[in-house]
Amino acid sequence: MRQRFVLKLVPALLLVPAFFIQALPAWGQTPDIARQVQALQQATDSLNERLAKLEGVIQQNQQLLGLLQEVETLKAEVARIRGQAEVQVHQLDTLGKRQNDLYVDLDQRISDLAKAAKPAPVAETAQATVPSPQAPAAPAAPAEAPVAEAAQPSPAPVVATPQLDPLVESRTYETALNHFREANYAGAIAGFKGFLKAYPDSALAPNAQYWIGYSYYALKDYKSALAHQQKLVVAYPTSAKVPDAMLNIASNQIALDDLAGGRKTLEELVDKHSGTNAAKLAARRLAALK
Repeated sequence: MRQRFVLKLVPALLLVPAFFIQALPAWGQTPDIARQVQALQQATDSLNERLAKLEGVIQQNQQLLGLLQEVETLKAEVARIRGQAEVQVHQLDTLGKRQNDLYVDLDQRISDLAKAAKPAPVAETAQATVPSPQAPAAPAAPAEAPVAEAAQPSPAPVVATPQLDPLVESRTYETALNHFREANYAGAIAGFKGFLKAYPDSALAPNAQYWIGYSYYALKDYKSALAHQQKLVVAYPTSAKVPDAMLNIASNQIALDDLAGGRKTLEELVDKHSGTNAAKLAARRLAALK
């Protein structure tokens, strides 16, 4: 029994060295695996570096996007402030013209009152010279002459009656303008339209027409704003408001995606009304469009 067990055990023992001999090549591959691991580690490090760079670029892009948003916000703020400045300039110009108109009106009224007062002493003088020793009927002629002269100034009160209108006119205009200042653009439009209906020949009519168009522009009704500003240019070609109306026409055209029309209007404004504030703003906008 023992011999049989030994005989069976010997082959098994002989297989052990063979196993180790066969395992030696596998153990011999250990340096290659280390190199592969090292290569994989280097590749991983390289990927980590690339990821870090990408993260940095993304952060920089986010910062750039933030800066761009800030720039756009600043641009919008500058545009809003510029619009407010334009409105204030127009308001000052309007107030100055309104004061001049009121002064002219007062001068006219004083002149009319002076003319109406002159015939009175003339009539008294004529009546004082009526007695004549030569002909008792003669005074009838001088009496008629003063009556005729006195009849001439009689229309003066009729003409003087509308002279009260400038006060109402200025109040009506000021009320509509206050609506605009308070950003009540619908009220401003209604007020200025009523003003134009009541005072179509007023010196402030071009201003009222301009503010109607600008109120529509503030309401973003660009088509209506464009139509009213074009009406101003046609109806009041010599008005000082024409350059400002043309500038607003260009703004409406650009808002309606008519860049070619807006550019043409700006060029015409710079060409025909150089030296005005509107022309200077038009030149800047042209530079921005290019």
